[in-house]
Amino acid sequence: MFLAIAVIFVLGYLLIALEHPIKIDKAATALLTGVALWTLIFVGHNALGETGGVGPETHLMEHLSGIASIIFFLLGAMTIVEMIDAHGGFEMITDHLHTTSQTKLMWIISIITFFLSAALDNMTTAIVMSTLLRKLIKDPKEIWFFGGLIIIAANAGGAWSPIGDVTTIMLWIGGHITASNIVIKLIIPSLVCMAIPLLVLTMSRKGTIERPEKLHELENDHKVKGIEKRIVFFIGLGSLLFVPIFKTITHLPPFMGILLGVGLLWATTELMHRKKAADVRKPLSIAGVLQRVDTPSIMFFLGILLAVAALETGGHLGMLSTVLNKTIGDIWVINTIIGLLSAVVDNVPLVAGAMGMYENQYQPDHNFWELLAYCAGTGGSILIIGSAAGVATMGILKIDFIWYLKKVSLWAALGYFAGILAFYLMQTFVH
Repeated sequence: MFLAIAVIFVLGYLLIALEHPIKIDKAATALLTGVALWTLIFVGHNALGETGGVGPETHLMEHLSGIASIIFFLLGAMTIVEMIDAHGGFEMITDHLHTTSQTKLMWIISIITFFLSAALDNMTTAIVMSTLLRKLIKDPKEIWFFGGLIIIAANAGGAWSPIGDVTTIMLWIGGHITASNIVIKLIIPSLVCMAIPLLVLTMSRKGTIERPEKLHELENDHKVKGIEKRIVFFIGLGSLLFVPIFKTITHLPPFMGILLGVGLLWATTELMHRKKAADVRKPLSIAGVLQRVDTPSIMFFLGILLAVAALETGGHLGMLSTVLNKTIGDIWVINTIIGLLSAVVDNVPLVAGAMGMYENQYQPDHNFWELLAYCAGTGGSILIIGSAAGVATMGILKIDFIWYLKKVSLWAALGYFAGILAFYLMQTFVH
């Protein structure tokens, strides 16, 4: 049974990696894998007639509590972001970019992406900024280049914020990192990760960019007033930023803070649009916005987290942890490898696996968890398929995988290793 669980997990992982060639959504594969693994655990437990100790049902319910916290947080955060987008709130940022200097635009786009990703999340930020690029730049190849910068900046920005990337959310909700500490420890390495590629590329790319004829799409102007757009933007963004503060004050789980924000925004928009016609009100309501939420991504996280929880319950992660500690042992090497692997495979199961393997070995806010957050968050930039931000940008801008490998991967890797070096130097000088 032990071997069968490992084989099914590897097979499921392989099918997830081959999502596009086999034309099966990775969410479906993840759900099937998660359910299959737990079925094997239950069947094996019953077949062996084990009656003593804690049963598999207890383990499943314990894991489900932590998984549900992550799922509810993601659902709430995605709802708030989609509500802001439905009201055109992000135009408050994008409409103020007027420069045609390629160098200036590189830095402006990257810095906005970096900090916006920390406040929202890297995938959502990548979607917003990729949409912006098509309004700012005419040449498709130039759009691809800026898209590469967005991926690097979005992943770097998400790594130092407790709500900037699903992996940091997992570590934060799991109690392995605290909000204030992760910001203090990782903001400089993350900035280095973004800035080093920018500095190198600034020296080689000069001149101006050509803008498309149409800069602005005003399709929502007849639906949403300027004051309504601003109210939704600031309440939504404020709700997201308030979550770490809410957790610190109340000691409630982060998903409670995000649900507070959803409720507040829900009530505000209901009152705001109550006198409008039904056809105008519906797409601006929570009911309409929920249809736009990326539900398959949520189902993927559910499936993969269930699968990793099964590996932990089955003892596979404990065994792998022992092997890694005996053969490598160095947390810097282990985390660097995890980051490089995240460029090839999804970082969610990698981090979930590391959490299961090292749960009892390192205290909260240990260097291991901080470095894991950085490496898993930024390593995915090396390949365009290595992160949610990369996949989203690839889909929106139709960036070619080989083009990205030739033009961006080297600079992303340079930033990744530079950030690790910055983190190492910080720990050396501090301690």
